[in-house]
Amino acid sequence: MFAGTTLLFTVAAEAAEEASKSEGLPQLDPNHFTGQLFWLAVTFVALLFVMSRIALPRVGDVLDERRDRIKRDLDSAGRLKDETDKALANYEKALADARANASGIAKETREKLAAETEAERQRVDAQIAVKLQDAEARISATKSKAVSAIGDIATETARAVVSRLIGQDVSPDEVKKVLRPAPGE
Repeated sequence: MFAGTTLLFTVAAEAAEEASKSEGLPQLDPNHFTGQLFWLAVTFVALLFVMSRIALPRVGDVLDERRDRIKRDLDSAGRLKDETDKALANYEKALADARANASGIAKETREKLAAETEAERQRVDAQIAVKLQDAEARISATKSKAVSAIGDIATETARAVVSRLIGQDVSPDEVKKVLRPAPGE
């Protein structure tokens, strides 16, 4: 290994000596053009072969895959948009149906409550009418009783007044005869 390193240094030193002896750059020396052109052509052909057989097909495959992926993504996005539009239309239809149904239920409930209220009002009116008839009957009975009692009270009052005025007791029948209206009045 040590010997290989020394040999390398020796070759490098000789190349440096030879380069210092010649004037200018070897690339620009017309004596070296044919060799340079040959190796340029060989390198270009080799690079062209490597590029056309290995690198460019890989780049083409990547571009094709990318184009296919973009196409799939666009197709998927279009399909999802269609599904979303369909779901939105179904939602709006369901919402409209629900509103119509709620409106129908509200109308039905209002009608039912109105009917129940009307029936209850009629029942209460009937009860009030019965109570009014009972009250009128009681009022009539009380009025009759009061009217008949007025006669008795008037008789008693007149008897008390007469007995105070004349100092004698008068019978209730006699007072009633006097208090009775005359025929024709």
